[in-house]
Amino acid sequence: MLTKLNPEQLLFLDIETVPQQQEYSSLSSLEQELWEAKTQYQRKDEISAADFYERAGIWAEFGKIICISAGFFTQKGSERQFRVTSFHGAEKELLVAFKNKLESHFNRPQHLLVAHNGKEFDFPYIARRMIIHGISLPQKLNLFGKKPWEVPHLDTMELWKFGDYKTFTSLKLLAHVLGVPSPKEDIDGSQVRTVYYEENDLDRIIQYCERDVITVAQLFLRFRNEALLEDHQILSV
Repeated sequence: MLTKLNPEQLLFLDIETVPQQQEYSSLSSLEQELWEAKTQYQRKDEISAADFYERAGIWAEFGKIICISAGFFTQKGSERQFRVTSFHGAEKELLVAFKNKLESHFNRPQHLLVAHNGKEFDFPYIARRMIIHGISLPQKLNLFGKKPWEVPHLDTMELWKFGDYKTFTSLKLLAHVLGVPSPKEDIDGSQVRTVYYEENDLDRIIQYCERDVITVAQLFLRFRNEALLEDHQILSV
């Protein structure tokens, strides 16, 4: 089935998230109580809710999106190109801009959103944050009433599972085993909060997010047994 997809009808995504507040102490007493209850099963006995707050970006109820990077294939003559762009800034503004992109360029039935672990993280996270901000969901994120085969999402981690629901395979590991060259990375996901709040370096996070989008696109090509993108085929827009 993958070989029947038109790559130019796919939008590859990755998001970066951080806790809504820099410090646990900035939360209201009610928010602290809710955070403690939300994470009690994830925390070990010796880890307090305050110490665990650095991971709050994982949950849409306590985190926020600081960057959405998106990439898409185009054809220039006989050469395939991959164009990458990013939405960043105030969360509501970036979500509206991303929604406008979907509705103006990727709103047809044949269009699919693609991400690694997107069905468990990226897609629902974006939808939840849109609802929190009072933004009506674009068609590609509004899954109510849809049958599983009608959901316009493709997940490279799900493709790798082959029906095995017991496994989680990171983007970095899958790229390694499939021979997808990894660009030099100076940060990983666990460092995004520090880079955002303590170093105030959003550009560094955007570059990291865009590299992941490129890797997801490369994995898609690898699953189709097609030639990988070379550096000159990748363009920032």
